[in-house]
Order: sequence, then C-alpha cells, then structure tokens
Amino acid sequence: MTDAIDAELRRRTWELLQPGDIELDGLVLQTEFDGSEETRMHQATVEVGDMIADRAGLDPTDTFVYSGTDDSEFASNQHQGLTLDGEEFVWECQQLLRDGSFDVVFYFEASTDGEGLLEDVRDEGFEATLVRGDADEPSTAVVE
Repeated sequence: MTDAIDAELRRRTWELLQPGDIELDGLVLQTEFDGSEETRMHQATVEVGDMIADRAGLDPTDTFVYSGTDDSEFASNQHQGLTLDGEEFVWECQQLLRDGSFDVVFYFEASTDGEGLLEDVRDEGFEATLVRGDADEPSTAVVE
C-alpha cells in the first residue's frame, strides 16, 4: 500500500472514531490477501476480533460474529463482534478490497488495551496500525 493511500485510510478511520455514543479506537489491519482469498481474510478477521475481545477483558468464546445479512443497515463485508449474553458491542469491522488486497478496519471501545492489542496482532504476523479516537487530529492519532 502506498504511503498516500495508507495515510488516507488512517485519516478516514480517525474521522469515524470522532465523538459518538461511546469512545472508540481503531485498528487498521493491512493484509496481502487478494479477492480470491476471502476465506483467509475472514479467518484473520475472526482471529483479530478474538484478540480485541480478550484485550477488552472478555473471554473470546463468549462472543460471536454478526454479519448483518438480515439487516439492511449493514453493508457487505461489515461485521460486528457481540457478546453471547446480551449481544453487547465488542467490535465492528469493515473489510475493504483496496489496490488488489484486503485491509480490515476495526472499531472498538477505547477502554480496550489498544497497545496490547497492537502487540498481539503483530505477534501473530499481521501488519497493523492503532488509531486513537481521542487524538486531536489524524497525524497524532496513529500508534505505530
């Protein structure tokens, strides 16, 4: 991914994190998976979702992925991690096919250990960037 595209995706991620009902942070996962590797990309999405749940203090086995296929408010390749008990929000993501490979943008509550999550994701061999929603501008939101 070129630096300009990378910076634009991070900026757009930061904008989506701005004041809402809950304070959010984001994680941009860059993959090498092309359009023919959708199954591998989905598995990576589930793995990172489990890491988010763990860093949010939840047992990942107490969560599930909701893909919104029965909800007109959802886009294709948009998913949520919810708790089994009460269907409470844990994370949301959008899987984006850009320049021939998938990037996955995750959003989760800012109370989640984002820096620990970033370390976990990288330890699994993924390229990722943390985007803090509480930063004043996109240039200061990125945690490398």
